[in-house]
Amino acid sequence: MGIANGIRKQANKIAIGERRTSAWAQTLKEAAEELPQAPLHRLEKDGLDISMAWAIIGIFGILGLAAVYLMSLILIPITLAVVVGMILGMAAEKLSKMGVPRLANAVMLSSSVALVIFLVINSLAGPLMTLANEGPAFAERTINRIMPYLERIEWLHITPATFESGPMSIGALLENTGNVLHVVTTSLTPALVQGMIFFAALLLFLASRVNLRKTVIMTFRTRTQRLAAIRVINAVEQVLGFYFATASLIYVGLGIVMTVIAYAGGLAAPVLWGFFAFLSSFIPYLGITLMTLAVAIAGILTHDDLLIGLMPAAAFFTVHLVMENLIFPAVMGRRLEINPFVVFIAILFWTWMWGAVGAMLALPLSLIVITIIEELLIEEKPQPQLPK
Repeated sequence: MGIANGIRKQANKIAIGERRTSAWAQTLKEAAEELPQAPLHRLEKDGLDISMAWAIIGIFGILGLAAVYLMSLILIPITLAVVVGMILGMAAEKLSKMGVPRLANAVMLSSSVALVIFLVINSLAGPLMTLANEGPAFAERTINRIMPYLERIEWLHITPATFESGPMSIGALLENTGNVLHVVTTSLTPALVQGMIFFAALLLFLASRVNLRKTVIMTFRTRTQRLAAIRVINAVEQVLGFYFATASLIYVGLGIVMTVIAYAGGLAAPVLWGFFAFLSSFIPYLGITLMTLAVAIAGILTHDDLLIGLMPAAAFFTVHLVMENLIFPAVMGRRLEINPFVVFIAILFWTWMWGAVGAMLALPLSLIVITIIEELLIEEKPQPQLPK
């Protein structure tokens, strides 16, 4: 069989023109065609082999999720910086076309982000400190206010004595408040470290954005793959930039409306309620639910009449419902529609992995994954041209 393969290789070399053909070569070629072909042995896989393969994939998947969870201190700020950098990609591109150098471009955009965050924290510091100082009195007023409604629900078995002793007493609530403050204090140092990592990563990402694009594109060998990489990167930046620029404008309007609702409803710190309405709107489903419950509780504590107390929450929920189902789809169009179930699962998963930051990153990460899938699976797309 080895001699036959050797003759066949020699005949193939002659056939493709590597050597001058002759009568002897022609005879050799005909003899090679008459030789029996080497048998092909196909390895059949049974159910056990397939199960082992999927088990190995599952093990590596679990190890990958464990690594993402354990490295959250580093991965959260880096992921957030990359997402914010891609959102700012359109602004960075426009500044580059205006002649602004890349480093100055990166410094301007990252400084703008830092300034916005500083102003937000500075504006919220006063109301949050006041809320923390009045926490015990607020908890006591809350219990006294909602107790008549809880007593009507017999299967809860809640009476005024429930809050005089045991884990739901005022003393226990004050002790838990101290524990919460201790947790916040101990978490302050990691938060500062993550903030430093975020700003450093954002600055470096914006400064080296073009080089990173070229590196990612050039890792692919064929022209078709490089064109696909260019199309995917451009599509992701456009989707993120357009989505969050438009959503920010819409949610700013929602925040203004919520400020008016809080002021008209007699709620304390109406500007703070407007900011929370703006921020919570970026977390689908979970944000609107928590915000509506918070406004409802604040309204019940503020007004003696239950219906009047629930009116601010009902007004906010109605306005948010109109914006999400009428204004938002009309402005965004159908090309940015996402399956609600997919978004809900993504929010649950990333909240479980990375907490509140994960909940805010769930939507942009879902947009990135869906955009990549659509760009790779849909063949009828305008093809960008590589520079010659």
